Amino acid sequence: MSATPGGADTTNAGARMGLTPGSVVQELGWDEDVDDTLRMQIEDAVDGDMVDGDYGNVVDAIVLWWRDGDGDLVDALVDSLTDLVEGGVIWLLTPKVGRPNAVDAADVTEAAPIAGLAITTTAAVSKDWTATRLAAPKSHAR
Repeated sequence: MSATPGGADTTNAGARMGLTPGSVVQELGWDEDVDDTLRMQIEDAVDGDMVDGDYGNVVDAIVLWWRDGDGDLVDALVDSLTDLVEGGVIWLLTPKVGRPNAVDAADVTEAAPIAGLAITTTAAVSKDWTATRLAAPKSHAR
């Protein structure tokens, strides 16, 4: 068991995010600043590579790297729902408070319901990134 400085346990972060072998995870918002160790933990948890925005099929989960200045968060969340299977989740990864390009938590709290999503949990998943789990409310269709 290991932890990053600051006490955030990142051992098996992908598994702690509820990702399991065989899950198809789409990665959006990749840039040079992403946490490669976290990416490897996610890929280890799903026992495969993450797919990109051009995948063209439904996915079980989305990892969306988001920084202050990346644009309109509501638009990005709505766009990411296009490929998400019903019951799937979006993991919004944002720089921690105090890090460059940190996203104000109020921005996430405001954007999620406008995009039709609910914040279900937030966790420190690496030294520099926080993960916020966003899910669509359960459908009441019969």
